[in-house]
Amino acid sequence: MSQKQQESVNQTYQKFAQKQEPKIPVAANCIKAFLIGGAVCTFGQGLRSFFLHFFNFNEQTSGDPTLAVLILIAVLLTGFGVYDNISQFAGAGTAVPVTGFANSMASAAIEYRTEGIVLGIGANMFKLAGPVIVFGTVAAFLIAIIKTIWMQVAGG
Repeated sequence: MSQKQQESVNQTYQKFAQKQEPKIPVAANCIKAFLIGGAVCTFGQGLRSFFLHFFNFNEQTSGDPTLAVLILIAVLLTGFGVYDNISQFAGAGTAVPVTGFANSMASAAIEYRTEGIVLGIGANMFKLAGPVIVFGTVAAFLIAIIKTIWMQVAGG
């Protein structure tokens, strides 16, 4: 088969494959992610208000127990297999808040528990957490530098 014939066959196959691909409902997926992600954040805000009013936390300290409870709920739902069903429906709506990070850590721990605590759970859980922590720290550092320079320029 010549080069030209091969290219024609490849183009024909590509057209056929594109017709067979299911259409992704982007708008519907965005709406579901927005609604579920918004519900998670609204629940988190409700928890924060709960800690503010009933446990006398202040604005600065009420975030810590709120995050701890959200993480605990996400880990429990992951352990019971519920979080995956919610994630299938909501997509990025559950991946973006802190609950998504807790889910991914708990999923790795559950998946590799048979390999032991150190080499299974510990090593594989931090394959995900390591890059997130590194890039989060680097991003925070760069933003702090930019803010410092901006404050010096704007203030002086």
